[in-house]
Amino acid sequence: MSFIDPETGGDYQTVRRCIELITENWRQQPRLEELALAVGKSPTQLQKVFTRWAGLSPKAFLQAVTLDHAKRLLAGDMPILEASYELGLSGPGRLHDLFVTHEAMSPGAYKARGAGVTIRYGFHGSPFGQALVMATERGLCGMAFCDPGGERATLADMCSRWPEATYVEDRAATAAYAERAFDPGRWRADDPMRVVLIGSDFEIRVWEGLLGIPVGTATCYSALADGIGASNAPRAVGRAVGRNPVSFVVPCHRVVGKSGALTGYHWGLTRKRAMLGWEAGISALAA
Repeated sequence: MSFIDPETGGDYQTVRRCIELITENWRQQPRLEELALAVGKSPTQLQKVFTRWAGLSPKAFLQAVTLDHAKRLLAGDMPILEASYELGLSGPGRLHDLFVTHEAMSPGAYKARGAGVTIRYGFHGSPFGQALVMATERGLCGMAFCDPGGERATLADMCSRWPEATYVEDRAATAAYAERAFDPGRWRADDPMRVVLIGSDFEIRVWEGLLGIPVGTATCYSALADGIGASNAPRAVGRAVGRNPVSFVVPCHRVVGKSGALTGYHWGLTRKRAMLGWEAGISALAA
């Protein structure tokens, strides 16, 4: 699996359209030739681009995200995590996870809406389009995604979370975080990435729960709520998942519906499917 051109987004634009077609037409199980024609590539070109990006062929990716298959597995009372293994959303136990060390910003800073906090930011290429990476002097505090032309709206969305913070555009300061986040070879327990969580006490509990979901697996909202001792508040847990400011690194994309459905994602459901499929490819390569 190779990284993409950091300036253009490279393969992702082709892959994104292919994933959209798979999502819209999964019941018809579209053939490689049909997908290739729709995205303006030859079957050979699409196979190479998609496999280079995901580590999986389009057909294998289709199998990994087919909702109908998920429902059949879950109908047999298979636990959600066990079902995720069958769906190809999991890897061998020896797979290196994305290890992070995290801390919470002081409650005072959160209540002050970020006042007194300086956040540096920059846009970087990623396997999932343009990534907005944000960091304080203590570590990564934000990650978001957009397609070309959506940078201004994405930045405004993220800045609105801590409106009193001071923002400084500094791509050089955030580049190292982007490089590490999207390079599986650098997901190492002995050299963890530093993450700063800025939110309410409850939100931070939920985000810490997300960090316990391994690469290549999935869980559901009620199981996540149970895991953090909030069994009576699954809706509040769901809202906190949606408010996760450090997407991908704090893996809210690994939470699915009880039915196995890949439910909504703040940065787009197609991107959520892409993340799960990309991680399935990492798992396959590590097998």
